[in-house]
Amino acid sequence: MANLKETRNRITSVKSTMQITSAMKMVSAAKLKRATDAITQMRPYAEKLQEILSNLTAGSDDQDEGGIYSVVRPEEKVLVVALTSNRGLCGGFNAYITKKCLNLAKEEYASKELSFLCLGKKGGEFLANKGLNVLKTEIELFNDLTFDKVALIAEEVMAEFVSGNYDKVVLVYNHFKNAAVQIVQNEQFLPVIASESEDSSNTTDYIYEPDKDSIIAELVPKSLKTQLYKAILDSVAGEHGARMTAMHKATDNAKDLADTLTLQYNKARQAAITTEI
Repeated sequence: MANLKETRNRITSVKSTMQITSAMKMVSAAKLKRATDAITQMRPYAEKLQEILSNLTAGSDDQDEGGIYSVVRPEEKVLVVALTSNRGLCGGFNAYITKKCLNLAKEEYASKELSFLCLGKKGGEFLANKGLNVLKTEIELFNDLTFDKVALIAEEVMAEFVSGNYDKVVLVYNHFKNAAVQIVQNEQFLPVIASESEDSSNTTDYIYEPDKDSIIAELVPKSLKTQLYKAILDSVAGEHGARMTAMHKATDNAKDLADTLTLQYNKARQAAITTEI
């Protein structure tokens, strides 16, 4: 009877867990829909703005007002902006980013002075525990994500680059493809790189009004803020997709386990009744 009671308690526990994971799956599915709508609407605007930015800065001088963000210096001090989540239970979502950051520290930037700005609690905790130079971990950002909040962070990073505290800034984040697939991106944020097609016939020839310098001075900072905001929206959508997928699998596994335990319980109960008779 002791085994029957233990099995019954396990069944109750598994079913309780299944209810929790199922609820988390539904919550993540609802959040994913909003996050997907946000990134879908943002991507075309951000990509076109980035295209225009690359064409504009392709021929600008470093002395131009907007050209301060395209100054190329020897890469001695590098800042990595790592985007993770504040919470776990989202499969390998955070592990993909932290693994990429470790690879950058050990391989590509092993001989550089490398620092990390972590947007998300999980990334900051992991990288700090690994002994890497984590300057700051932003946790409150995701509680009420807005463009204005992201713009403040972008301005800080841009100011650090202009002042020469960093020679290069890269973004590491999960690009949202679908609910089950997130692709790790290692994207250069600063300096702004010119369009790869600037020498081809596909390069757009713009007419500037009032003048090119004024437009660059206005457009470059806005484009950089938008680029960071798009990366964060991508990451948020990827997080909800990863959590929904993980909770879906957890719910299925809990159901299979509950069915197996129920079968074992019924067999043991039947055997106990037969023995008693």
